[in-house]
Amino acid sequence: MKGMLSLLGTRRHKHNVDAGDSTLFTTAFASQGVDESRLVPWEARAVEVGARRMPKSRGGRLLQDLWARDRHMAHLDQSAMERMDRFFVFATVASNRDLIRQDEYGNFMVVLLTGTIAVDRIQPWGEQLRLAETRPGDILGEMSLLDSGMRFSTCTTLTDCEIAVLSAQSLDDMVSQDPQLAASLVALLARKLSLRLRVVSARLSEG
Repeated sequence: MKGMLSLLGTRRHKHNVDAGDSTLFTTAFASQGVDESRLVPWEARAVEVGARRMPKSRGGRLLQDLWARDRHMAHLDQSAMERMDRFFVFATVASNRDLIRQDEYGNFMVVLLTGTIAVDRIQPWGEQLRLAETRPGDILGEMSLLDSGMRFSTCTTLTDCEIAVLSAQSLDDMVSQDPQLAASLVALLARKLSLRLRVVSARLSEG
């Protein structure tokens, strides 16, 4: 997770960093040899799934309420949560839409605000394994955003959903404009991701 470690160790402004420097989330994929044409940004996926923009007033309130009850994200105080709203895009997505697809490259993460999303993985031998059915407050896609790797699973809406989306560009903006907030967020994301990977690893072992 080079990008994450670099973020925690530096506060350099994005305009002072070379384009190929992986301290930036927006350039980390290129620095690892991923062609830009293979990258699926939220803007493209939003058009594909017919996502509709949602008012920040509602999306921000839902995100704050959910994370206030999350034992990890609750470490962000009220001021931090209010400052964070401006970096997210909020949207509604109909059921049976793939927000994230296994083995693609994507530079955004999703927070589920309302509804249910299935997390599925196709095993090397062709079996489809249901890893989870997420609940509001769960985060999806942060692994690729942090380490610039391929998506581990496919995330499909099972119901109409409201979501919050954080892109690599917005995360870079947070780093330059509010570095303490960005460092806190990335540290909490890493902690949640580590715990989830332990659960997924156990699930795959059972299979």
